[in-house]
Amino acid sequence: MVTEEQIRETLTEVLDPEIQIDIVNLGMVYGVDILDEGKKVKVTVTLTTMGCPLFDDIKDQIIERVKAFPGVVDCEVELTFDPPWDKEMMSEEAKLVFKYLF
Repeated sequence: MVTEEQIRETLTEVLDPEIQIDIVNLGMVYGVDILDEGKKVKVTVTLTTMGCPLFDDIKDQIIERVKAFPGVVDCEVELTFDPPWDKEMMSEEAKLVFKYLF
């Protein structure tokens, strides 16, 4: 059965299209729930800005990577802004990259 750790690891391959840092290190992944004995995965994410037009691209990438795990047949991506994203949610590595980019 797939684990939360495996899901988070694969989600490091999903980059925010504008910033080019992965959504895990950006702190955009708020939760990963393994449901129905591993057949369904629910990923709760946020965006760096409300109304970001790139959500569909990020969502599609999440679903594609999660459904690639053996046994996972469904992936739900829930978007939330509670709490709102803040740059303090980033990993130290992402903060360092972010500092040099912006």
